[in-house]
Amino acid sequence: MSNELHDYNVAILVADGFEQVEMTGPRKALDDAGARTVLISIKGGEVQGMNHDEKGDTFRVEKTIDSVTAAEFDALLLPGGVANPDKLRTVPEAVKFVSSFAAEHKPIAAICHGPWMLVEAGVVKGATITSWPSLKTDVTNAGGHWVDREVMVDGSLVTSRKPADIPAFNKEMIETFSSVAAQRT
Repeated sequence: MSNELHDYNVAILVADGFEQVEMTGPRKALDDAGARTVLISIKGGEVQGMNHDEKGDTFRVEKTIDSVTAAEFDALLLPGGVANPDKLRTVPEAVKFVSSFAAEHKPIAAICHGPWMLVEAGVVKGATITSWPSLKTDVTNAGGHWVDREVMVDGSLVTSRKPADIPAFNKEMIETFSSVAAQRT
């Protein structure tokens, strides 16, 4: 187990309907790198993961969006799943939470439909990102440049397209988060 993200706090923002592997895979990589990950949602209790269009496992919410601020965390992870960001982007506190990370120049990693929250939070203008292909028009309309790549790093934004990209996504996420952490020490 690596310790490159020791004392590094990562918020994971989800709502019911998140793509389970897009949360569990990156979360394990972060935990293995020594980070402390916190599962945050718009309501307490449990959130429902999905395996594409089938229900997956449920996960205990550790904090609710109304009880946290970006200042408490070093980075943000936004898993995908169609329903997940579609629900989150209608919650002003969730949108503000995401935009606060960008305003504070903290790294954000988003995969699949997760970049929808980057669009909603107004942080893709001028950035080059990738996502699930159906978000291309939304990214472009928000002033971003969309590319079809396994993983894209633009400054402190790390984005990927789909579950098959998770190994490359995890590698770049850890490297980007570690780089930002090293700059702060």
